[in-house]
Amino acid sequence: MSQTVTRALRLLAELGDGERSLDQLAEVLGVHKTTALRLMQSLEDERFVYRDGDFRYHLGAGLFALASLAMEQRGIRRIAAPHLAALNAATGQTVHLAAYEGGEVVYIDKYDSRHKVRMYSRVGLRAGLHNTAVAKVLLADLPLAERRRAVAAIDYTPHTPNTITGPQQLLAELETVVAQGWAQDHAEHETFINCIGAPVRDASGRAVAAVSISVPDMVAPYEQVLELLPQLLETARAISVDAGAP
Repeated sequence: MSQTVTRALRLLAELGDGERSLDQLAEVLGVHKTTALRLMQSLEDERFVYRDGDFRYHLGAGLFALASLAMEQRGIRRIAAPHLAALNAATGQTVHLAAYEGGEVVYIDKYDSRHKVRMYSRVGLRAGLHNTAVAKVLLADLPLAERRRAVAAIDYTPHTPNTITGPQQLLAELETVVAQGWAQDHAEHETFINCIGAPVRDASGRAVAAVSISVPDMVAPYEQVLELLPQLLETARAISVDAGAP
């Protein structure tokens, strides 16, 4: 049973990257087409996938409904929503909310920029742990021993010339984040995007989420992104207050 569940989840993850044929899905699992077909039929029965007229599979409405329920169960997302919308309206820039779970940082809400240049990010997507402002904010809030373990486990893939490439460099950066109360991604994940992030705290005083503003450099240079910091920090503070932070 566990192997069947694992295979089904792998197929759903594969479809998250786009439509696939049965041959392609069987190849992903390294199984015969009949095995893949049985799995897909079960997923299709639950509306987790659907097959189009060209016999290609897509993620289905049942999965989207389940994802929507999962998002609704995140109290911090609901609390943050009006504040994120206001920040997005005031700045015109892309605003994200992210959370740390299971050793990963995941985007749980997003408000798109009013500009034509859009970011690839989407709700449910993982954020890079060593090259995004939201991840730095959340890693910096971990207890020191846990922070060191998390940093040691990262794959330091260099995405740009500015990407942090090792644990000692990231640990030093996280100390800066702790001291100043916010983080930056200065063209570290994408060469043309700058980002600033700040923690959202609940009644425990711990960071339960991170809010960020991301700006393409063709819209505003890095120095102008830093000018948005007071608005970002005020938004993070307002969400934290509503979440019960002391």
